Amino acid sequence: MGTLRIPDMVPSPTEDCQTLVTSFKGLGTNEKSVISVLGHRNASQRKKIRETYQQLYNKSLVDDIYSELSGDFRKAVVLWTYEPFERDARLANEALKSRKKTITQLQVIVEIACASSPDHLVAVREAYCGLFNRSLEEDITANVPMPVQKVLIGLVRSYRYDKQLVDPSIANAEAAILREAIRTKQLDFDNFLIILSTRNVHQLRATFECYKKNYGFSIDQDIKSCGKGLLESILKVVIWCIDSPEKHFAEVVRASVVGLGTDEDSLTRAIVTRAEVDMMKVRGEYFIANKTSLDNAVIDDTSGDYRKFLMTLLGAKV
Repeated sequence: MGTLRIPDMVPSPTEDCQTLVTSFKGLGTNEKSVISVLGHRNASQRKKIRETYQQLYNKSLVDDIYSELSGDFRKAVVLWTYEPFERDARLANEALKSRKKTITQLQVIVEIACASSPDHLVAVREAYCGLFNRSLEEDITANVPMPVQKVLIGLVRSYRYDKQLVDPSIANAEAAILREAIRTKQLDFDNFLIILSTRNVHQLRATFECYKKNYGFSIDQDIKSCGKGLLESILKVVIWCIDSPEKHFAEVVRASVVGLGTDEDSLTRAIVTRAEVDMMKVRGEYFIANKTSLDNAVIDDTSGDYRKFLMTLLGAKV
């Protein structure tokens, strides 16, 4: 369940566009009006606003937002305003073009491939080609070293069955295959990666349950025991995004605010991408793991209009 709050009486797209264009006029921008409109509209409503804005004023709403806002607030509003599949395509490209190729960057690809629907992944791949004149697979190949490249290519090429179908005998047999690959530290073994990248999420969750029941530890714990490299870290994210996406995104938020400074890009991504999906569950997992609220973490580590916008997406009245 998401945290986005939509008013009972939603203005027409034309009225919303008029409010937005008025907020951009004159010296300075009325940021409160921008938040009050875009921070309370779902994806289909935002799409109609973008289309209507283009028709009425013959210019892009995203371009106007970019020219009128600044900093982390601007980036959050722009990401939120995009079509979800275009947003994820741009996030994937940004991650792959980053100079750093740590888990912080590359987990974005895993999130898109494993914490979204198969149809969404297809739409992201199509959008990526349209935006960047290359395929997502091409850029993974060009920018990510082996064996992590092999993992990511397998994930983004996959089209998983999207219904709840579980075969207990397959779960038990494949738990044994996963266990042997981990025991021998062959984490890039073809059968190991094929299982993780092709089975439906319900089947995989059953397999992970069998693994823990049969071998005493969760699969992510055993993967962690293989080492602390990028491959092990990526595979842990794969497991979490399949088994419990909300647990993964709670960890993304925690990692973004812990220590000195804030990783605003990661914090923004977690909230913007999950506000309409499962942010209530992310909140719950955050509290279980950290014994404090996710909302308080955001309030403590952000400020100004950026904080107001994120808190609006989290359902707060600001």
